[in-house]
Amino acid sequence: MVFTESSLLLPSGSNSRKSTVPEDKWDLAYIVYFSLGFGYLLPWNAFITAVDYFSYLYPDTSVDRVFAVVYMLIGLVGISLIILYRHSSNAFLRINVGLVLFVVSLLIVPLIDAFYVKGRVGVNGGFYATAFAVALSGVADALVQGSIVGSAGELPPRYTQAVVAGTAGSGVLVSVLRVITKAVYPQDASGLQKSANLYFSVSIVIVFICMVLYNIVHKLPIMKYYNELKVEAAAANGDSGPPTGAVWRSTLWDIVGSIKWYGFGIVLIYAVTLAIFPGYVTEDVHSQVLKDWYPILLIAAYNVFDLVGKSLTAVYLLQNTKVAIGSCIARLLFFPLFLGCLHGPQFFRTEIPVTILTCLLGLTNGYLTSVLMIMIPKAVKLQHSETAGIVSVLFLVFGLAAGSVIAWFWVI
Repeated sequence: MVFTESSLLLPSGSNSRKSTVPEDKWDLAYIVYFSLGFGYLLPWNAFITAVDYFSYLYPDTSVDRVFAVVYMLIGLVGISLIILYRHSSNAFLRINVGLVLFVVSLLIVPLIDAFYVKGRVGVNGGFYATAFAVALSGVADALVQGSIVGSAGELPPRYTQAVVAGTAGSGVLVSVLRVITKAVYPQDASGLQKSANLYFSVSIVIVFICMVLYNIVHKLPIMKYYNELKVEAAAANGDSGPPTGAVWRSTLWDIVGSIKWYGFGIVLIYAVTLAIFPGYVTEDVHSQVLKDWYPILLIAAYNVFDLVGKSLTAVYLLQNTKVAIGSCIARLLFFPLFLGCLHGPQFFRTEIPVTILTCLLGLTNGYLTSVLMIMIPKAVKLQHSETAGIVSVLFLVFGLAAGSVIAWFWVI
C-alpha cells in the first residue's frame, strides 16, 4: 500500500486534476486539524487531572473510577449511535454541537464549586453535578472525536496524522500544567482548588478557539477542493444520495469488514497501554529519590514520547499492514517487562528501566496509533472514509475499555 496526497483520493479518470490541488497555505488546514485533536481530549484530561481535588471534596467516592465508567460508557454508546445514523446526520453540525457541549460541561464544575460547594467536603449534590458534567463531556466527545477523525479521513493522510498528533499534544500540555501546579501551589485544599480551576480555564479557552477554527477551516480552498472531490467520487460510483435502512447496514458491515484487522490492531494497542498506563506508573512503582514527583514525571515522559511517536508518521509512514499489526501484537511483551520491574532482578526495579519502558510504551503507542488511523480511511472508497474514521474511534474506545478492565487484574 503506497499512500500519496492525491492518488488515494482522486477517482479514476481524474488525473487531469492532480496538478490543480490547492496549496495548504501556511499549513493552515493542518494546524486547524492538529488543534481540533488537541482540543477534544482536553476536557477529559481536565477532569481526570483535577481528580486530586475531587477526591478531597468527595473522600467516600472512587472519583476516578466513576468518571472513567461514566465517560467511557456514554462515549461508547454515543459513537455507536453516530455510526448507525451517520447517513442522516451532518458532521459539521455534530462537531459544533459537541464543542458547545464541551464548553458547557467545563463551565459547570467551577461554577458549582464557586456558588454551591464552596470548597466544603462531602457535598453530595456537588458530586452529582460533577458526574453530570463528565457525562455531558462524554456526549460531546462522541459527537466531536468520531466526526473529526472521520472528517480528516476524507483528506490526505497528513490531516489524520495532524489530529492524532494533536491528541498527544493535549497530554503534553496537561503534564506541563500538572508539573507547574505541583511546583507552584501547595498541595492543600486551596492549592488543589487553584490547580483544578487552572485546568478547566485553559481547557475552556482552547475548546472555544477550536470552535472558531473549525468554523473557518471549511472556507479554505484546499477544503473546498476535497469536498468537491468527495461529491465527484460518489457520483462516479453511481450514488444518488446517502444509503439508508438495510442498504446502509449492509454498507456499514462491508466497511467494518474492510478495516477489521486495522481495528484489531487499535484495540490491542490501547488494551496494552491502558492496562499499564496510568495505573501502573501511579500506583505500583515507587522511588525513594523522586518520591511523589516520580509518577508525575513518568506520566510526562509517556506523554512526550507519545507525541514524538504520533509526529514521526509525518516523517516516515509504515505502509506494510502485516508489520503494523504484528508490531501491535508484539507490544504484549510490555506485560512481562513491566512485571519484571516489580518482581524481577534488583536493577529492573530501579528508576532507569521503568523510565525507559514508559518512554517506549508511549513511543510505540503514538506511532502505531498514527499509522493505523491513517491506514483505515484509505482502506475504503472515498465516500466511505468518514464512516471508516468514526468506526476506528469505536475500536479505540473498545481498546480503552478493555485496557481499563485488564488494569484491575494483571499486576500481582
